[in-house]
Amino acid sequence: MPTGNSSSARESAQQRPAARQPERRKTKLALGAGALIGVSAIWGWQPLTMQAEAGTAFGARVGCSCRYVAGREIGDCEKDFVDGMGAVSLSADDDAKSVTASVPLLSSTTATWREGWGCVLEPYDG
Repeated sequence: MPTGNSSSARESAQQRPAARQPERRKTKLALGAGALIGVSAIWGWQPLTMQAEAGTAFGARVGCSCRYVAGREIGDCEKDFVDGMGAVSLSADDDAKSVTASVPLLSSTTATWREGWGCVLEPYDG
């Protein structure tokens, strides 16, 4: 003779897997996202740093020429950047007549104004 308790136990047992599905889905999504980030970091890191190095080299030359050839303020020099250089920031050292362009955690390049040569990039450390 069935009791009322056994039918409610079956119903709660059927509800438990359904309640776990969102948790499993979140776990699978998190694992998938982590794997995607890991793979893109391995394959995408070098091109990203190479773009940052090119961007900072260009930014340092443009910033140095803007500041020490054209005589403009360093804050105004970022107007001369091309599209896609939003991550590059400039800082000037007026005593050394140099401008450093940087992308945080990826690259930093300095260009120095030299009489007769204009703005010259500092040697690359590698």
